[in-house]
Amino acid sequence: MEILWLLFAMVMIAFIVGPYIRRRRGGIRLVAPGSPDAADPANYGFDRQEELDIRIPGPDQDLMDALDNVRRTGQWQAASQLLAGTPREGERRWQRVQAFGGAAALELAAQPGVGAQWLKAWRLEAEQDAGGAQVHAELLVQQAWRHSGGVGSTDHRIILEEARDACRKAAVQAPEDPVPYITELAIARGLAYSEAEFDALWAKVIDRAPEHMGAHIAALHYWCAKWHGSREQADAFAHAAAARAPRGSLLAALPLFSVYENTPDIVMTAYYDSAVVTRAVEGALYAVNSAREDDPMQAHVRHLLLMFLVHMERWAEAMEQVRHVDGYVGALPWSQSEDPAAMYAVYRALAVAGYEANGGSPATLPR
Repeated sequence: MEILWLLFAMVMIAFIVGPYIRRRRGGIRLVAPGSPDAADPANYGFDRQEELDIRIPGPDQDLMDALDNVRRTGQWQAASQLLAGTPREGERRWQRVQAFGGAAALELAAQPGVGAQWLKAWRLEAEQDAGGAQVHAELLVQQAWRHSGGVGSTDHRIILEEARDACRKAAVQAPEDPVPYITELAIARGLAYSEAEFDALWAKVIDRAPEHMGAHIAALHYWCAKWHGSREQADAFAHAAAARAPRGSLLAALPLFSVYENTPDIVMTAYYDSAVVTRAVEGALYAVNSAREDDPMQAHVRHLLLMFLVHMERWAEAMEQVRHVDGYVGALPWSQSEDPAAMYAVYRALAVAGYEANGGSPATLPR
């Protein structure tokens, strides 16, 4: 799948950046570089590719300030204070734990045995700090999935087993906090928990945060055919969550994540015109249009919508997603790429080109 995406990205980059594209009379027409018809995302004030933040899906200035403080000073206190002030039942705490764990994992990958000394100090100097315990567990999960030699390797399993112990210790320190159990969902997938074991873990999650969108996305992976379930099980899980979601909940978008996870490796053009895809996209659009603007999971849904809407050639709606998320690419589908910023930039450029080819311009895009 990753190879296919890489090939797709290479073709699209050549198609967009080499000569630029323009739609006319229902087809795509190439124009010379530098032509006034050339589609340029910079005309809309969008960030340059090298400026895109791959760490998070959307803006969180308090998190950015804390991450910068930790990196600059090598001290853990700013991270601890931020997590201590973040409500445990919401989406944002889980995202912030992920961000701190990811930052530590990247430091250790760049400087094995030397990086992330701030996290080591955090665990030694404040052993009972629930935030530090959760970040440590998340670090181990990210090391297992990104830097361990791959699924099936001995190191992968050993690190996941260590992460499971860390999650359970973190859960003891903050029994009502759903984050350690949500983190363990990724471990359950990697260690192939039985369905009964997974159901028991999932019960602990929903007892504490029944409408947690991030938790549902994490659980959905387990039920997909490429892991321990099937397309039917994944769809059933996603549609059941969407059906019981109250108005304003982004769980109505979960079927789109199921469609994405179950998309075949080789996709025919008509796939994106199918009723299954169309229904999932409409559900996700309804979800983002009815959810709170400050819901931290909004960006996750909009990033995935952007990919689907570009494939469906629904350019104006694709541009609406870009308008909301531009600047940040730490979300599906980009995060599964070797170069998230490049992959996002390809789809953004396609959205701009299609939008302009159908009469759009920077002046017509809502602000």
